[in-house]
Amino acid sequence: MSEHSRALLAEAAGTFWFFCIGAGAIIADANGSGGGLVAIALAHGVTLAVAVSAFGPISGGHFNPAVTFALAIAGRHPWSRVPTYWIAQLVGGLAAGFALRGIFDFALAAVDKTHLGTPALANGVSVPIGIGVEALLTIFLVWAVYGTAVSPLAPRIAGFGIGLTVATDILMGGPLTGAAMNPARHVATAIPAAFFDNWYVYWVGPLLGAAVGGLSIRLLFAQLRELATPAKS
Repeated sequence: MSEHSRALLAEAAGTFWFFCIGAGAIIADANGSGGGLVAIALAHGVTLAVAVSAFGPISGGHFNPAVTFALAIAGRHPWSRVPTYWIAQLVGGLAAGFALRGIFDFALAAVDKTHLGTPALANGVSVPIGIGVEALLTIFLVWAVYGTAVSPLAPRIAGFGIGLTVATDILMGGPLTGAAMNPARHVATAIPAAFFDNWYVYWVGPLLGAAVGGLSIRLLFAQLRELATPAKS
């Protein structure tokens, strides 16, 4: 198997793992398991941290089209591999969504209430605000991905900085938009649940945030690399 094929399998597997636990926690909470927002944030954050640590050496551990897009803009991922990474992430995500549909067949009320854990705008949150929140949270995520896992100056903390960022983003943005930060996260459960309200928010927002995050990386971290390079005598 080629290196690229292994990377695509890792992206699909990691996305499946991440979404199964993250969306599954939302459904379980709605079914009365308790825990609330903090438990949902931890389920997403801890799972992503471990998945990035496990599969990062194979594929980079993106599990998110917005992260792949941002790293391509930042010059740290080949553009030629963006489409195949996106396909792998969407396939892994959809597999998770359909798996959750079967797993929670006994809890149809919770499935219907949460639309299978699909992110959605809260009452009173407009589409522009929703896009802005998703973009802002994605910028924070992109900075965490690059600064803690991709940059040559990154501390060796595997995926845990990324997972913590996702968890805290959910604590802030979850009550507003669901804090997807990830187009595949929305698609994964929206299609099995047949719930497409404001679907474009979860593409436009994260990809806009990814573009801003990727461009800012080219500026900010390039300067940091220069500072870290010893001056020639």
